[in-house]
Amino acid sequence: MDTGADENTESVSPTHISLERSEDGGVWLVRDEDTGVATEGETRQHALEMLDEAVAAYNGAGREPTDKELREVGIDPEQNTSGSLEDSEIFE
Repeated sequence: MDTGADENTESVSPTHISLERSEDGGVWLVRDEDTGVATEGETRQHALEMLDEAVAAYNGAGREPTDKELREVGIDPEQNTSGSLEDSEIFE
């Protein structure tokens, strides 16, 4: 299904989706049936755009967040480092 996404995500856009209103009618729920990726949006168009982005990210597209974007969600960029699972204290 082509939802008008930009050319960067078109090759990884979902093709078999389900789209429905939430029980309370507040948002549109959309799911790519091939990958299992799901998201929502305030309008049908917004939900489809969000799904295009989510499926593209699932398939490896995307970029690292900027320091400003990290700060906006409460993450200190200086503390945002990648490491190996062996170095992680979370999995101990």
